Amino acid sequence: MAGRLLWGRGWAVAGWAPGLCALPALPAFPGPRRGCGEAAALRAMGFTQEQARRLLGLQPRLGPQRREAAAAELLLLGLSAEAALGLLERSPELLRMPAERLQERSAELRRLGFCGGQLQRAVSCCPQLFTLPRRRMAATVRMLRERCLFTAEQLREVLRSCPAVLLEEPCHLHHHFQYAYFRMGVQQKEMVKARLFQMPFVELRNRHIFLERRGLYQTPHKGQTQTGNPKLKDILQLPEKDFLSSLAHSTPEEYQVFKKLLAREEEEKEEEEGRDALYTEEDEDLDGEGSNRAWE
Repeated sequence: MAGRLLWGRGWAVAGWAPGLCALPALPAFPGPRRGCGEAAALRAMGFTQEQARRLLGLQPRLGPQRREAAAAELLLLGLSAEAALGLLERSPELLRMPAERLQERSAELRRLGFCGGQLQRAVSCCPQLFTLPRRRMAATVRMLRERCLFTAEQLREVLRSCPAVLLEEPCHLHHHFQYAYFRMGVQQKEMVKARLFQMPFVELRNRHIFLERRGLYQTPHKGQTQTGNPKLKDILQLPEKDFLSSLAHSTPEEYQVFKKLLAREEEEKEEEEGRDALYTEEDEDLDGEGSNRAWE
């Protein structure tokens, strides 16, 4: 009775009153914990409890709407919950992007020919496609079409087979193309079939010059092709061991020595070109001074 009277008068829930024995403390009502609602929303989207926990650990100060929007956009691309989570773990900056920006970039990639599984693979291996400046991507596409003269269908195939092309500096990409076109005599159709841009330029040059110096590849004259040369597809796609045994007829040791010597040649060539450029600038300065004196 005393206990009930105590409650009715609004005295302390837990503690004691004069002449009364102490009342047991009642458990505090658990107020809303930060992240519970967000975790439930992620679970509803298809993430497991463990996946939701990992996702909540990314950018902890980020608002829940931004996190959920980024995850939802990746799921809409067809990525599984684990694949979407892995992508966000590798590139947490995607969480800071507005949902509208993610949607726009997804639509842009679709217009370039990425669809279904191709789009999923592209963003999985190159998440930077979402953060790449739009002007940079447009410059690369324009260069491939206007300067490398790939057809629209060839361009789509280039991008599908090697989406990392969009991350390359356009000038480096153009140099890669020019080497295959002018030095090796390869046409666009064969480049696309061989997936030219999947191999780094340095390795392409190494393999080509190695074959050339062994008399196994002839540089074509302008406007002509050499039908006896190895196919570009074999040069690029064979593992190094098979390339050496079946095309170059050489040993790994010989190839390693050759690459070191070629790298040294390239360094010396660059140094010489740098000196020539410096002398040219000095000569121009002297000519300018001489001209001024003559006028005086």
